Parts: sequence; structure tokens; C-alpha cells
Amino acid sequence: MNSKLRIPIILVVIVLILDQALKFYIKTNLKLNDVIPLFGSWGYILFTENPGMAFGFKFGGEAGKIALTLFRMVAVGGITWYLIDLAKKNAPKGLLISFALILAGAIGNIFDSVFYGLIFNDSVGQVAQLFPSAGGYGKFLRGEVVDMFYFPIIEGHFPGWFPIWANESFTFFRPVFNLADSSITIGVAIILIFHRKFFKHAGKEPLEVKKENTTEMINS
Repeated sequence: MNSKLRIPIILVVIVLILDQALKFYIKTNLKLNDVIPLFGSWGYILFTENPGMAFGFKFGGEAGKIALTLFRMVAVGGITWYLIDLAKKNAPKGLLISFALILAGAIGNIFDSVFYGLIFNDSVGQVAQLFPSAGGYGKFLRGEVVDMFYFPIIEGHFPGWFPIWANESFTFFRPVFNLADSSITIGVAIILIFHRKFFKHAGKEPLEVKKENTTEMINS
């Protein structure tokens, strides 16, 4: 194994363990929509289940959910291949860590979508059981992603002169998310912030080759 992959692999494992441990705890101790205050009115544990995309967004009903899960699985394969390729090319450690965070988050949410419908019963009005005798609440690839972090930092109403949403209420930050979503977001943010440093050598080699070829043509 490439030595540069050691830390990314450890990071993926740690994030997956923490993500799934938290989701298992939420699923087996809270009923759907139960709320636990964290920072007064600034933050809560709010147990929700997301049938679609990250941060509670939905996509195309049941068929869309299956398609999204399959797409995520293909994406995980692509990210894994790219991470290995970056390590072979001696990419910066920060870039490898960023993609490891994205990979861990993607796998964490895929696990929910693929298996939770099979191993848990539903959480509506009850605390779910792991491996219930009557079977799970869904089928393979039809599980729902467990979300729990909710930070409505700012709540209020748009002013009357505001276009489209005049006088309507708003909440920032409204989406409910999980540790896997956070891992993906942090990984992407690191890449965006440090992309110049991570990719500063990208494209230079072809340019040098082109200059050499031009010199040979002139001298020939």
C-alpha cells in the first residue's frame, strides 16, 4: 500500500465509525422529530430522516432515490480511484485528506440508503429497533439517511420591500444534516480554499514539453 494513503484511509475509517455510531444512537434512542437542545435556541439535535440528497433535499421520489443511491456508489468508486491515483502522483497531503473526507461522507450516507431500511424498523411514534423480528421498514437501496444537526442561527422575516419573499419568515441555517454531510462539506471547502496550492504544478509539464518540441522544430 502506498504510504501516502495511510492517513487518508485511517481518516475514512474514523469518520465512518463516528458517523454510523451517532446515527445508530439517534435511531435507537429517539423517535422521529424528537428534539434535544444543544446551545439554547442556536442549535439542536433534531432527528429527521432524509429520503433524498444531502442536507434534507429530495430528488425524484422512490425511483429518484434509487438512481441517486446508485449514482453515489459509482461516485464513491470514482473518488476512490482518484484518491489512489493522487497518492501515486505524490499529491499534497492536504489534497489527499480533502478527498478522504469527501469519500468518507459519501460512504456514510450510502450505508444508510442501502442498509437502514433492512436493519431498522421505522421511527414514527416509536424508538426504532435494530434487526426487528418483523423486518425493516424498507427494501434494499430504499433506506433513509439519518440527519440530526440543526442550527437555526438567525430567524426572522423578510422586510416588506424585499422581492418575492416579502414579509415571509426565514431561518438561517435551515437544513438538517449529519456528520457525513459535514465531512463532505469540509473536504470540498479545503479544496476550494487551497486549490492554488494543491494544483500549482498542474499543467506545467505539458507546457515545458511543448517548448522543447518547438525548440527542436526551430533547430531542425
